[in-house]
Amino acid sequence: MQGNLTALLITSFIVLTVVLIGFIAGRDKSSRSSVEEWSVGGRKFGPLLVWLLVGADLYTAYTFLGLTSTAYSSGSLAFFAIPYTIIAFFISYFYLPKLWTVSKEFKFTTLADYAKGRFDSKFLSFLIAVVGVLMLIPYIDLQLAGIQDTLRVAGTGFINVQVVVIISFLLVALYTFFSGIKGPTYTAIIKDILIWVIMLFLVVSIPIIHFGGWGAMINKIVVESPELLTIPTTGPKGIPWFLTASLVSGLALFMWAHGATGVFTAKNADTLRKNAIYLPLYNIVLILVVFLGFAAFHVLPEGSDPRFALLNLIQVSYGGVIQGLAYATIALASLIPCSIMAIGASNLFANNIYRDFINPKVAPAKLTLITRSMVFVVIGLALIFGMLFPTALVSLQLLGVSGMVQIFPAIVFSLFWRNQTKEATIIGLIVGLVVTFTVSGTGMTFGIYEGFWGLLANVLALVILNPLFVKNIIRKSNPIRDLLFMKQKDSEITIRKNA
Repeated sequence: MQGNLTALLITSFIVLTVVLIGFIAGRDKSSRSSVEEWSVGGRKFGPLLVWLLVGADLYTAYTFLGLTSTAYSSGSLAFFAIPYTIIAFFISYFYLPKLWTVSKEFKFTTLADYAKGRFDSKFLSFLIAVVGVLMLIPYIDLQLAGIQDTLRVAGTGFINVQVVVIISFLLVALYTFFSGIKGPTYTAIIKDILIWVIMLFLVVSIPIIHFGGWGAMINKIVVESPELLTIPTTGPKGIPWFLTASLVSGLALFMWAHGATGVFTAKNADTLRKNAIYLPLYNIVLILVVFLGFAAFHVLPEGSDPRFALLNLIQVSYGGVIQGLAYATIALASLIPCSIMAIGASNLFANNIYRDFINPKVAPAKLTLITRSMVFVVIGLALIFGMLFPTALVSLQLLGVSGMVQIFPAIVFSLFWRNQTKEATIIGLIVGLVVTFTVSGTGMTFGIYEGFWGLLANVLALVILNPLFVKNIIRKSNPIRDLLFMKQKDSEITIRKNA
C-alpha cells in the first residue's frame, strides 16, 4: 500500500524536532560530567519528571503496536498487560523507596551495583549485568521494529525505510551520548503529551468512523466475534498462561536496566511512592488501545498482517495530517525508550563488566566516557541483530521478560531478608535461568508462562540452600545490610530525610 507524503513529512518534522530538543537538553556540560550525572541525572528529578520518564520508558511503541496486534490475532489475551502493570506498580510502592535509599547512600546507578554491595560479590554483579545487557538487546530491537513498521506504512514509495531507520537510531545514539538521561527525559514530555492526546483521539473517533460509536462497535464484536472477548480455557495460552504471564511480567518490570535507570533519577523516596500511585493512569490508554485491535479485526481485510493492525487502521481511517501525528507518536514511542534502554545497558557494561573485571583502576573521567560511548555499541548491535533476525524479536523479548524476572529474588528479597546469602542467591539465579531456557527450548510449558517455572525453581533453590551458607555471613559486617536491618532507627531517619 502506498504511503502518504503529508503523513511522512509531519512525522519527520516532529521526530527531528524532538531529537533537536534532546541535544539542547544536554547543552549544560554538567549532564555528562560523571556517570551519575549522565545516567541518572544526579538523582534530581521530581515526581512529574519521573512519572513522564518512567512512562516513556515502559509504555513504548511495542506496547501499542504489540497490544493491538495481540488483540487482533488473539483477542482478550492482550489484556494481560493491564494486571501486570498494576502488580508491578503496587509492589514497587514497598521496595523501590528502600532500593533508592540504599542506592543514593552508596551512589549506585545499576541494580548490579546494588547486588555487588549487598552481597560483597562481583560475580553476582557480573551475572546480573550480563543478563541485563543480553535481555535488553531484543527489547531495543523491538523499538527498531516499531519505527521501521511506522516508516514502512507512512513512507512506502517515498523513502528507503532501512536507511532512514539507521539514520534515526544513530541520531538517537548521538543525543544520548551528548545529553545522557536528560535528553530522553525532556523529550518524553512531548512524547507522553502526544500519547495521551492522539491515542485518546483515536479510541474516540475510530469507533465513530467505522461503526457509528462505541456501543455499535461492542455490539458488532459480541455478535460477530465473541471469541475476541474471552480468554481461552484450554490450549498453550489459556487462563493459567494469562495469570502467570501477568505475575512474571509485573515482577520483572523494574528489573530491566531501563526501568531501574528511571527509578534512580528520583530526588527522594517519596517521589517513587507517588509514582507507584499515579503510574497506573497510563492503563486508561492501554485498555482502550486493546479495543482498537478488536476494531481492526472488523475493519481491515481478512488476512491482514496483525503486526501492522494499528498502523493500517490509522491509514484507512484518516487523512495525511492525523496520520502524521499518529505515526509521529508511535515513532517517538520507539526512539525515546530506545535511548533510555541504551543508557541502562551501557551503564551495566561499563560499570559492572569493564570496571569490575577489565580495568578496576579506571579513572572516573575515562569510565564516564566509556559508559557514554557504549551507547553506540548497544544501538549498533541492536540494529545489526534486528536486521539479521527480524522474525525472532517478539519471541526473544518475551523470553527476555522470563530472563529478567530471575534477578528479582537477588534484588527485592535481599531488601527484606537480612540473612540472604550470596551463594544461595547465585545458585538460585543460575538454576532459574537454566530452567527458563530449557522450558522455552523444549516447549514443555504445560500452558504456563516459561518464566514462572524458572522463578519457581530459582526461589526454591534459594530457600532450600540458604541455610547451608548462613554461617558465612552472620559474623560479617556489611554497610548495606546494616543500613537495611541492623541500624533500623538510623535507616528510618535516612528514609525520612530523603523523603
